[in-house]
Amino acid sequence: MAKPWNDWFHCTGNTYGTWLRGDPRGFRERHHRRYVEGDYKNPPPPGTYDSLHRYSKHLMKGKAVRLNRELRDFVCRALVSKLLRDEIEVLVLAMGAQHFHLLARFPDHEPRHWVGRAKKHASHLLRDQKSHPKLWAVRSRAEPIKNRGHQLNTFQYIQRHAEDGAAVWTFRDPRPDLY
Repeated sequence: MAKPWNDWFHCTGNTYGTWLRGDPRGFRERHHRRYVEGDYKNPPPPGTYDSLHRYSKHLMKGKAVRLNRELRDFVCRALVSKLLRDEIEVLVLAMGAQHFHLLARFPDHEPRHWVGRAKKHASHLLRDQKSHPKLWAVRSRAEPIKNRGHQLNTFQYIQRHAEDGAAVWTFRDPRPDLY
């Protein structure tokens, strides 16, 4: 992983079952075990990975999780609350129906660890409400921020997710306290 500018990372993650191996939008195998043609901007030719996608769906232990507006707000606040309690500086977080984007500073350069703790926290809060037994897909992705311009562009990109119905929290908003 490249060295992040001032310890900033752009992290992303998905809800359970919303981006599977064989997905027609494109996908990546973990550690690139197999070359996969296409990505979400240039998807593979239709039908190329249909059998793998069917098999991935077959392996699922529950339904794919898509959050309604109320749950997006709750999960967004739960993630931010836990990160701030863990003394992670958060600039912006957007929680959509099936994925999140986060811009935060991780001085130890272990963003997946801290994001994992926040995801676990949100899952436990929802489980207590008997909403979703399994909320998250495995792992999250963390891209190091290269410079101030990259940080500003990422901040604006994440904030714009509100236009698509995402729940968005920024450092300007009151601190959410969900325990």
